[in-house]
Amino acid sequence: MSDKGRQMTPEEAAQFAEQVFDRARTGDAQMLDRLISGGLPTNLRNHKGDTLLMLAAYHGHVDAVRVLLGHKADPEIRNDNGQSPIAGAAFKGDLQMVKTLVEGGAQVEGSSFDGRTALMMAAMFNRVEVVDYLISQGADPRAKDANGITALEAAKTMGALDTVAQLEKLLA
Repeated sequence: MSDKGRQMTPEEAAQFAEQVFDRARTGDAQMLDRLISGGLPTNLRNHKGDTLLMLAAYHGHVDAVRVLLGHKADPEIRNDNGQSPIAGAAFKGDLQMVKTLVEGGAQVEGSSFDGRTALMMAAMFNRVEVVDYLISQGADPRAKDANGITALEAAKTMGALDTVAQLEKLLA
């Protein structure tokens, strides 16, 4: 007897969904392409609000991110903590991922719920190359988060000496 047409139990559906999110975490671009081509929602979210794109981007899988963006994954969907894929890539200092996301439509100035931008995240964690790139793409070094903190002030607070010097030179 065939299982075709049989509905998954809630437990089977949850197990399948977790396997799909694992494919994003491990960067299985080919499987993600097949699943989405077969009808899986591109912007599927897990229990933390992370999309497949967020997980693939955060774990540094450029090919998987390109596949997801090619299937119209939305790079602006924030997770339940208000984080965007580009902010996660900036935090990690993954310049290639930041570039891939911007090329795929991520807003350079998109902010989290607290107003922090990818530039602020990069500055806070001393990611000089990412700061350079984001500014070259139009990121505003004078932008303030919800507490009125700029990228320079955030970098100073975190002791990120290289990006402090970089931003001070830029803003002089």
